[in-house]
Amino acid sequence: MAPLDTPMPRSQSISLASVFERYGLVVFLVALMTVAALASPTFLRPANLVNVLTIAAPLGMVVIGQTFVILVRGLDLSVASLMATVAVLATAFKATTNEAIPMIFIAAIALSAVVGLVNGWLVAKRNVSPFLATLAMMIILQGIRFAYTGGAPISTLPPGMGFLASGRIFGVPVNLITLAFLAIAFGIVLHRSRLGREIFMVGSNPKAAFLNGVAPDRVVILCYVICSVCAGIGGLFLLGYVGTVSNWVGQGYELDSIVAAVMGGVALTGGRGNVFAALLGVAVLVVINNLVLLLGFPIEMQLIIKGVIIIGAAAFYRTRLA
Repeated sequence: MAPLDTPMPRSQSISLASVFERYGLVVFLVALMTVAALASPTFLRPANLVNVLTIAAPLGMVVIGQTFVILVRGLDLSVASLMATVAVLATAFKATTNEAIPMIFIAAIALSAVVGLVNGWLVAKRNVSPFLATLAMMIILQGIRFAYTGGAPISTLPPGMGFLASGRIFGVPVNLITLAFLAIAFGIVLHRSRLGREIFMVGSNPKAAFLNGVAPDRVVILCYVICSVCAGIGGLFLLGYVGTVSNWVGQGYELDSIVAAVMGGVALTGGRGNVFAALLGVAVLVVINNLVLLLGFPIEMQLIIKGVIIIGAAAFYRTRLA
């Protein structure tokens, strides 16, 4: 028998599949960065890389929360609208000193938790589809913002908000440090706690989880609360970065967060995925955005290239998982 016709041992085949499952997106990201570096020498300059990481952090915070709701077979389309609403809330304090920052965070997290609680209640207790429940919440929040601001941008913020969003500690962006902290904390919750095990059980099979003593409704509601709180925190960091509140802060984050999580291997059918792989999906998205900007493509071409590369990355990774 010719060498090419020799059947591969099953254990070796499984091993290769496992390698692709673990590192497929990493390989794609490295290839994408190589292409970006060859296409634009500016890409690898430290200032550009720091800028990329600074921009990635708010999206990463949203993706962490989105991962939780996708793991329980849901999704949250209200995250971007919540980010903008939290930004408007921050300006309502009309604070010009940093003493108000803790209160701004407390108020934003409290509002986000309420939004997540309502989303989770609608999905878990009223059996409203996640799409409709969070879409309705997105519209409600949008209406509240327009009613408060009248559509005009606001820029009254404590100066410390800008430092949290784009400042650095020993050269490392502060918002990136915050993202790392959140990723580790929620990663521990997901993979090292009883709640994490319950999330995977509910996502894999809600009926089996119930028969094993897990309350699926409680788990689902908690996941939506976590998602909204992460989006609220991400909204504050994004606000500090842009410096001015408009009614469209965070626009597009709802779809980008879902795309990033799915590219990172979080199954839309629930029960499979992890926070850290989802953040790899964020890295792919921000590298794509940065590359098309460096190349000076018009917005129409940027959207087309971004969509094609996302499809390619998802197809590459999902094929390896099949």
